[in-house]
Amino acid sequence: MPEILKKLAELIGFLPGIGEKTAVKLAFFLLKSNPWYVKKLAETLAVLQDTVHECATCGSLTDKHHAECEICRNPLRKTETLCVVEDYLDLVSIERLGVHLGRYHVLGGVISPISGKSPSDLRFKELFGRVRDENVTELILALNPNIEGEATALYIDEYLPVKGIKISRLSKGLPNAGFIEYADEITLLSAFRGRK
Repeated sequence: MPEILKKLAELIGFLPGIGEKTAVKLAFFLLKSNPWYVKKLAETLAVLQDTVHECATCGSLTDKHHAECEICRNPLRKTETLCVVEDYLDLVSIERLGVHLGRYHVLGGVISPISGKSPSDLRFKELFGRVRDENVTELILALNPNIEGEATALYIDEYLPVKGIKISRLSKGLPNAGFIEYADEITLLSAFRGRK
């Protein structure tokens, strides 16, 4: 195999969920693809990290020419309900369902001593500030149903600066130790509607 194809397959192999065989197939696909497509892909990859940044309010992702994401800028979204998620992919999965009409808060991970993630590494300060300043009446904790998700939920419950706020969790339709981003739409919809 030519060196450039080996290098490309190796780089593709770093992507999550891509094994060695798939990486080689994708490298050959790109080699045989329309040159226009390959050029556009390369151009997009070259500017990706420079043109996307975190929303100043919720921690989601937005274009560099906006301080806030589309959801935070939308005046029709309910400001009194915040759905707390671990990462952007969880937000995308929930948003695809169309069941949450409020806003989000992306923590940027969960408390996990094994992975070296402590509360100071996550966006708790911003979350607690929003709860205090934005007249939030309900927090929906849409965290993965595993030990780290549970520890994070307990931390939020214990350190929430405003008392009397309704805290709900997604129902247990999600499998234990599962991931929200991989849940099918029906399971996620049931879990969201059955939150407690």
